[in-house]
Amino acid sequence: MPSLGLAEPLIRALDAEGYTDPTPIQAQAIPHLLEGRDVLGIAQTGTGKTAAFALPILHRLNADRRRPAPRSTRVLILTPTRELAVQIGEGFAAYGKNVRFKRAVIFGGVGQVPQVQAVAPGIDVLVATPGRLIDLMDQGHLTLNSVEMLVLDEADRMLDMGFIHAVRKIAAKLPKKRQTLLFSATMPDSVADLAAGLLADPVRVEVTPVATTAEKIEQKVMFVTRENKRILLVELLKDKAVSRAIVFTRTKHGANRVAEQLSKSGVAADAIHGNKSQGARQKALNAFKSGDIRALVATDIAARGIDVDGVTHVINFELPNEPESYVHRIGRTARAGAEGIALSLCDAEEVAYLRQIEKTIRMTVPVDVDHDWHADGIHKIHVSKGPAPKPPAQGQRGRGGNGGGGRPAGAKPAGGGKPAGGRPGQAKGKPAQRDGQGQHGHGRRG
Repeated sequence: MPSLGLAEPLIRALDAEGYTDPTPIQAQAIPHLLEGRDVLGIAQTGTGKTAAFALPILHRLNADRRRPAPRSTRVLILTPTRELAVQIGEGFAAYGKNVRFKRAVIFGGVGQVPQVQAVAPGIDVLVATPGRLIDLMDQGHLTLNSVEMLVLDEADRMLDMGFIHAVRKIAAKLPKKRQTLLFSATMPDSVADLAAGLLADPVRVEVTPVATTAEKIEQKVMFVTRENKRILLVELLKDKAVSRAIVFTRTKHGANRVAEQLSKSGVAADAIHGNKSQGARQKALNAFKSGDIRALVATDIAARGIDVDGVTHVINFELPNEPESYVHRIGRTARAGAEGIALSLCDAEEVAYLRQIEKTIRMTVPVDVDHDWHADGIHKIHVSKGPAPKPPAQGQRGRGGNGGGGRPAGAKPAGGGKPAGGRPGQAKGKPAQRDGQGQHGHGRRG
């Protein structure tokens, strides 16, 4: 880290966390940011993007300690979700523990009075979701005419969630003379257009191809009837090697149902999705981080920016209908160079989704053929060793109960067997990069 030219207080904070080597995105981005250049960063989730922008920002604040004007901020960081906003704030607290600066995090879903009070005297770093930021601006509680640095984190996700007009409205209130950083896991045309309008002569840094999955994630697919998915999931979670798992569903109601089923089956679980209050979501995340629950059942709201140490498995209870979401989901494991397992439970009507995922990630997801499983009152289910199934014809339901739980052609309904054990630790027991949950060391993505 000293070779990157960061200030001594930052080096001390990183050393205390046990990190000395930057990740590739940090090694490429930090020197340009210290020079004051605009940066367009493209990096797969979990590669340390937050530290890549937080450290240069703190370096600048340490060197220039001017006081912010009331109801203003020197640095504005926009992020799509409340969870990611909180984690970025925690990252700044950890990286900047030896630097004097004021920070605040604002987001919707909670009362605004404490947030208004936090920004009233003026702050150095404001982390915000677009909706609540505009609310405070419209009410006169906050101005952006003193912003020196703008960061858009998870820009592709922000646009996916419909924030494009909000982002443009915010950008119109910013000084033209500023440093701008845009980080994104993917680079669709919409993000490229946004970057062209916000960045001035940017340096582009990219550490992995778009829509690729981490090399150290062992991916498997299990073909199973829809009505047997919950039974299979419980069987998988009986394996003690699955010490911490995120289970993904497509819908909020589905997440609730799966979490309830797991709890009734003796697996400590909770659900997190957009219908839950901020307090309930944070409570579930904290319980997952502390190990009070083994399984966090989530919709795609948790596919970005949720970083918890030691997630050994990601289980796609339902495959996403957008292949890019698969990449972000399974990126919750195998973080910081560790290893992880991604298991997908695929029924007949999801085979088309699987094929699109395989096309996007440019690989065939292996079928789990190593294990059988038993379920109470259910016949023994084997994983097919035959050819990959074909999707049912349009309008045709899969065979089996409940209109769609039937077998894909060429495959018997499957269980999946017991995945391998957890991920090895890093030096000093901490990962070299994270997405900013809990403790924050250099190289982590906050």
